[in-house]
Order: sequence, then C-alpha cells, then structure tokens
Amino acid sequence: MDETLPTVVVVDDSAFMRQLISEMVEETGEFRVVGSAANGAEGMAQVRALQPSIVTLDIEMPEMDGLAALEQIMREMPRPVIMLSAAGSERGNEMTIRALERGAVEFVRKPSGPISIDLVTVREELMNALRAARTMNLTGKRILSGRPSRPPSATTGETAAQATRVVGIASSTGGPRILGEIIPQLPGVLGAAVLVVQHMPRDFTRTLAQRLDLISAISVSEALDGEPVVEDRVYIAPGGYHMTVARAGNDAFIRLDLSPTVWGVRPAADPLFTSLAAFGKSAIGVVLTGMGRDGADGLKMLRAAGGKAVVQDRDSALIYGMPQAALDTAGADHVVAAVDIAATIARLLAARKA
Repeated sequence: MDETLPTVVVVDDSAFMRQLISEMVEETGEFRVVGSAANGAEGMAQVRALQPSIVTLDIEMPEMDGLAALEQIMREMPRPVIMLSAAGSERGNEMTIRALERGAVEFVRKPSGPISIDLVTVREELMNALRAARTMNLTGKRILSGRPSRPPSATTGETAAQATRVVGIASSTGGPRILGEIIPQLPGVLGAAVLVVQHMPRDFTRTLAQRLDLISAISVSEALDGEPVVEDRVYIAPGGYHMTVARAGNDAFIRLDLSPTVWGVRPAADPLFTSLAAFGKSAIGVVLTGMGRDGADGLKMLRAAGGKAVVQDRDSALIYGMPQAALDTAGADHVVAAVDIAATIARLLAARKA
C-alpha cells in the first residue's frame, strides 16, 4: 500500500457498513483506510491518534452521534468529513443538513435496498465525495452559529407581486453551509425572486428549504411546477428535476422537468441561468462553491443578455471548481467572499430597479 495516499478513518455503528465502506475506499487505489470505530466517541479517539486526512461519519450512532462528533472534530482538529446517511429518515435528513452547515464536505446515502443494486451508485457517490474532500479548502470553513427564526412581522410572500427581477444561485459541494450564510442575510422585502440550484437528492432539498425558511426573513420553499415566480421568495430546485423559468407576457412561472442530466447532475444550474437570461439586465447570476463546471455556460449567456455575474472568491469557497470555471468561461462583475454575497445582491438589485 502506498504510504503517501490520503488516509481515512471510517466511523459507523454497523460492523457490516464499516467493512463495506472500508473495502470501497481501499478498492479505489486513491485512499487508504487506517482505522475504524463503532461510535462517535471511539471515532474521536481514532482521529486524535491517527490524524487521518479524511473522516467518514455515520449520522445516527449510539453514545455520540455523527453531528456531535463532527462539531468536535471541526472545533479541535479541522479536517474534511463525509457524512453517511440512511435513506428515508426525516431525522437523518435534518441531521445531514445541519452537518453540512457545520462544515461537512459532503454526504453519501448508505445502501438502502439490495446491496447488488445500490452498491454501484453508493460507490460512485463515495468516490466523488472523497475526491472533493481531498481538494477541500479548510481555510474557508466556519461553523455556523444558530440563527433566530423569522420574526412574525416579516414578509411571507403571500401577497407578493410577480417578479420582474430575478437572482439565480448555483451551488454544489459546500453549498448548504454557504446558503445558510447568504439566504438569512437577505431582507424579507427584497424586490426580486431568488432561484437556487443545489446539487442534492430530493428528500434533502426539501429539508434544506424547510431549514432555510426557519432561519431567514425571506420566505423559502421547494419549487413546484407551474407556480408563479413572485417577489420576496426563494425557490429551491427539487432534487432530481431541472428548474427553469418560463415567461408569458409580464408573468413568469416555474418549470420542472426530467430532461437528461447536465454535467452529470439534475438539477443543474446551466438550464436555470439560460432561462433567466430572458430577464436581461434584471437578472443576476451567482456561482458558489462546488466541484465541476455547472453554471459556467449559463452564466455566460445571462451576462451576454445584460445580467450581472457574482462569483464566490477562492478563499471562502470550500471547493473552488465551479467558481473557477465560471470565471474562466463567463467572467464576473463581482468576485466576493461568502460573507459579502447577500449585500452584493441587494446592492445590484437596488441599482437595477425595474
């Protein structure tokens, strides 16, 4: 075994899953497993003793669950952490989103059906997560503190007007944490609709929308096919569906579809940004952290139509792949840190009132 390979500690309360995950990691030839543990407390001891490059953490474990272990790792000895989540558990989904907010680089669903059917998908997802972890920018990580829920007087969007200005946001690996920074900073009365493509499965996009709605002044929901696009609302693209905006006169509507994946993902940001180009100078495209190049081509079209482009800077991005591709392909009007993105959006909207 090559001693120079990145090292991994596997933490899971199931002996079978520990063995399965360890075998999948070792089979890649790109990483080596140096330890395993049956719960968070044992996992912390392994991490302290072995100082692995990457940790995989089961979400739900006895004694110390994955979320508690993650928070301790990030506080004491920050390093890339991949969460393992069982499918179909609402509590598991909620804990997964909280883990991503607190600095986990990615999550992978455990096999839920016949192993022979699920294993290929899980292996591919695990490999993608490990490769993302290997390129993670730890200097851009910060554990989020709890935020207050929306005050009773805030706008809910129930009587909002049709949106004439739109903001499209693309994010992937590291996105939930950054969205947890940006969306709560937006005012309840923004004067525009915000449409977000975050690469993740359906159950998790619903949980993400619900969690963002609780901590934000602006209303947040998972998008529905055919619903009107109105001001002062954030729409999260459902996992498994591309989201675009169709215009009919002065009205705009959400369109969800099952057309082929773009860059291997669905939802993808390129179709969204391309549709938002129809808003011309009243559109803003934002590209955040993530692997790959999704959003770059669509941002180029949006910008060519008169819209503005905002790209997250290298220092604050967990993974700089998507922002770098956006800059190389489309350029940008503003390259800013995550903490400044909400203010940049508000400022651009104020300058371009319809």
